[in-house]
Amino acid sequence: MDLDLRGKLALVSGSTRGIGLATATGLARMGAEVIVNGRAAPAVAEAVAKIVAAVPGAKVHEAVSDLGTAEGCAAVIAAHPSVDILVNNMGIYEPKGFFDIPDEDWTRMFEVNVMSGVRLTRHYLKDMLDSKDWGRVVFVSSESAIYVPKEMVHYGFSKAAQMYIARGAAESTKGTNVTVNSVLPGPTWVEMAPVRLAARAANMGTTADDLAARTFTERRPASLLQRYA
Repeated sequence: MDLDLRGKLALVSGSTRGIGLATATGLARMGAEVIVNGRAAPAVAEAVAKIVAAVPGAKVHEAVSDLGTAEGCAAVIAAHPSVDILVNNMGIYEPKGFFDIPDEDWTRMFEVNVMSGVRLTRHYLKDMLDSKDWGRVVFVSSESAIYVPKEMVHYGFSKAAQMYIARGAAESTKGTNVTVNSVLPGPTWVEMAPVRLAARAANMGTTADDLAARTFTERRPASLLQRYA
């Protein structure tokens, strides 16, 4: 599908690897100028190099900043005050039982996964409405927003919050050419997936392959794919 995004500037938060990097690369392929974000300068530079290698001639900018903080969001907004496309992809997760999640983990999950998108959307959505009458805001939520995993309740809560923020923010776009949406991907085979699977399997005394299969028979029975995307 060719959306022809030439002349559009896109910011993808948390785009040095995984879904974020794939999204940034896809946008570049469709002609968009892309801002790659991450906390570490070497990782951002490596991601930019990967996109340019995959899409010769792509215009890609670096935005090294921790968007899990108000200061980090403010720095990116100051450097790039206007964008046409915002993809709120940045997020963290950690398997931890409900009774083992301390207050600070709940707060961190909320700040990183929820408030990063709130702060960026609050600025960029208003600019899209006031200055362009065109724009796209996408929150990368998760199926965990609906099927909250018992081993990551705080993560599911943050993803549900993203979904509802997107729906509420979309109310401001009625009758315009600006849209706000959320997407809810299921388990995805990103770069760190095998590493995390191996570590969890070792702790559980099983193999990574066995744990991967059990992910869907035991933890994600509602999955239609019944495999990693």
